[in-house]
Amino acid sequence: MAADLPTTADVVIVGGGVMGTSIAFHLAEAGVANVLLLERNELGSGSTSKAAGGVRANFSDELNIALGARSLEAFARFGERPGQEIDLQRVGYLFLLETADQLELFRESTRLQNAAGQPTRMIDVDEAVGLAPILAPDGLAGACFSPADGHCTPESVVLGYATAARRLGATLVTGCEVLGIDALGDHITAVRTSRGDVRTGTVICAAGAWSAPLAELVGVELPVTPLRRQIVVTEAIPDLPARLPMTIDFSSTFYFHREGPGLLVGMSDPDEQPGFHLNRTDTWLPRLTEAMTRRAPSLLDVGLTGGWAGLYEVTPDHNALIGEADGVSRFLYATGFSGHGFLQGPAVGEIIRDLYLGHEPFVDISPLDARRFQYDGPRAEWNVV
Repeated sequence: MAADLPTTADVVIVGGGVMGTSIAFHLAEAGVANVLLLERNELGSGSTSKAAGGVRANFSDELNIALGARSLEAFARFGERPGQEIDLQRVGYLFLLETADQLELFRESTRLQNAAGQPTRMIDVDEAVGLAPILAPDGLAGACFSPADGHCTPESVVLGYATAARRLGATLVTGCEVLGIDALGDHITAVRTSRGDVRTGTVICAAGAWSAPLAELVGVELPVTPLRRQIVVTEAIPDLPARLPMTIDFSSTFYFHREGPGLLVGMSDPDEQPGFHLNRTDTWLPRLTEAMTRRAPSLLDVGLTGGWAGLYEVTPDHNALIGEADGVSRFLYATGFSGHGFLQGPAVGEIIRDLYLGHEPFVDISPLDARRFQYDGPRAEWNVV
């Protein structure tokens, strides 16, 4: 049975992926009454269900390292809080590097991660191939390995947060599209939906790739662009190591991790044009084949069992937008994660909870304010896929 739409709410969260459900859980757990989450389709049906599931703290920016590390701690305890099996596989992240510049870049990011308590280390080519034997070592100069990282199941994370949020008193309504946001002066007064109106004074945007048009309803600019990314899954591959790392060829962005008896495989496509394109295409496959030929040629003989297309929510600097708008009260946002939203979801739910309650978050997220492009300019993050 679909939940009834209440006529009032203290806070309305728009978006039912990992970010929205994490926020709902953290608010409800903190005792916030009348938390309402709205999802126009089904929970987790947007970008979360299309994610590769990687979780890591291997970043080059100290703030992203902190968000990833905090989330890794939450994923490790997910069975107890909120209480859900998520098939967390801490097999590590393995970045494959080809040039002296790449090695120096990752040496520096490794120093930052070590300073934050992460066990990341630089390794040689032989050790990298030992971790991922399907690799061809030709052209590699070294690698970076973060053994505490890994992957888990995005849909299970959403289920865990959603179930716990409901248990704690939050209302989650699916099949409910936001049509408008009303304001009196600069104060939000109501959210208009396809199933009726809800009086509220607070809206939290967790709408992922669909965030920009939602924010425009209250005159807020969130520079988020939808960009299609595609993934394929292979047939069973004999003799895959049980603890095969999430492996990324940094030069090409070709990546893979175990998915049952086979591999989940993906990479970026520099020719992809922005837009809400969710159909699968073959246009990126020649580039994928080229990357496989160079880095893991044995995969060329493996068949594919399926795949899917999803959307990255990309910002100009590939860093998230987290904060509260100053032109209207109260419109909070957590979006634009550029492929890192799933893995940062637990930490960001905690941060948005604290921003809503007027508490100091565990880390200063003011550098991720959406207005940074007007004043401070873009932030650098190099460890992107």
